Amino acid sequence: MEEKLPEHFTKFVKKYPKVWEAHQKLTEACAESGPLDRKTRELIKVAISGAANMETAVQRHVVMAVQEGATEEEVYQAILLLITTIGFPRASASLKWAQCALSTT
Repeated sequence: MEEKLPEHFTKFVKKYPKVWEAHQKLTEACAESGPLDRKTRELIKVAISGAANMETAVQRHVVMAVQEGATEEEVYQAILLLITTIGFPRASASLKWAQCALSTT
């Protein structure tokens, strides 16, 4: 699967490399702080991104979850769980964004 990052994101990383490096270190520290595997963490981030209405983040974490072995069904379930907490409209939008990301993987 080809790694295709949004242009605005790659420009940010290039312009602020120290900020990106610090973000990466925090990401690693959080990941290493408990027993969850990478696939599970990415599925959680799919749901968090959907709850926060963050289209690009949903799409990126869907791709990363699939890269870590998640199935389409697991991605969709992570999003469906949002319905009873944040509502159908936001979950529906997240499903749309996930479908878009899955169609390019």
